[in-house]
Amino acid sequence: MPREDRATWKANYFLKLVQLFDEYPKCFIVGVDNVGSKQMQQIRASLRGLGVVLMGKNTMMRKAIRGHLESNPDLEKLLPHIKGNVGFVFTKGDLTEVRETILKNKVAAPAKAGAIAPVDVFVDAHNTGLGPEKTSFFQALSIQTKIARGTIEILSKVHLIKKEEKVGASEAALLNMLKIYPFSYGLKIQQVCEAGSVFHPNILDITTEDILTRFSEGVRRVASVCLQIGYPSQASVPHSIINGFKRLLAVACATEIKFKEAEQMKAFLADPSAFVVAAPAAAADGKDEKAEEKAAEPEEEEESDDDMGFGLFD
Repeated sequence: MPREDRATWKANYFLKLVQLFDEYPKCFIVGVDNVGSKQMQQIRASLRGLGVVLMGKNTMMRKAIRGHLESNPDLEKLLPHIKGNVGFVFTKGDLTEVRETILKNKVAAPAKAGAIAPVDVFVDAHNTGLGPEKTSFFQALSIQTKIARGTIEILSKVHLIKKEEKVGASEAALLNMLKIYPFSYGLKIQQVCEAGSVFHPNILDITTEDILTRFSEGVRRVASVCLQIGYPSQASVPHSIINGFKRLLAVACATEIKFKEAEQMKAFLADPSAFVVAAPAAAADGKDEKAEEKAAEPEEEEESDDDMGFGLFD
């Protein structure tokens, strides 16, 4: 089958991208650095039924989006984020579920010289199985070793590569010799688009409880400020009413003024003993009865000894 010309291919790509934006209400902008074609096939297979992956050149994606702004002006918010090696994952499902599916598709990879380390790399103390001729690699990296049974043994745990630093040639060579693959690569979610809003993927970790906690904290702060400056608001009015009621009770307590809500308080102040609960007293009586029973038990035992009819030395 003859391959379509470049102009036709571009037109079909623009049409497909626009159709996906119209069909799917949500999408991820993902980075695809260090992701190979085979791994991309695995990611597409895992997302089957959940979403659609579309890659392309940044210039083509920007051009397609700009041409569709009249129909969907919210797409303009995506333009600043289309930079670097990125693509789209369109979905109609739950964003958290799709994100987990995307992130779990990672492949272990060896350290390459010149690459930026995404994580810290440590080498544990162990016997490497390498011969003494490899000692120079460890000496160049200031790693303490010894020869045990004809092989090199690392004496202590070593922080070989720090996060966000370039991997050196010596570090890469050593990790490859030890068959350690410290890095893992996959699609990296950079931005999330939903209902015309573009936000960081960390927003997906916020729960309903987190929102309620932050909202309650904000209401408390507003109420505190309003009470301090004497400015009534919906947040401070309930506190003002309670504080006013407390002052009325204090006035009633110090004077002969009476009202319905203060009757119980005045009765308590007049005779506190009338409000003593009877249960504790009953419980105390029960304890006294048990104590008397225990005190009586030894006397019964002495009586039973006397009834035996003989003494200790009989």
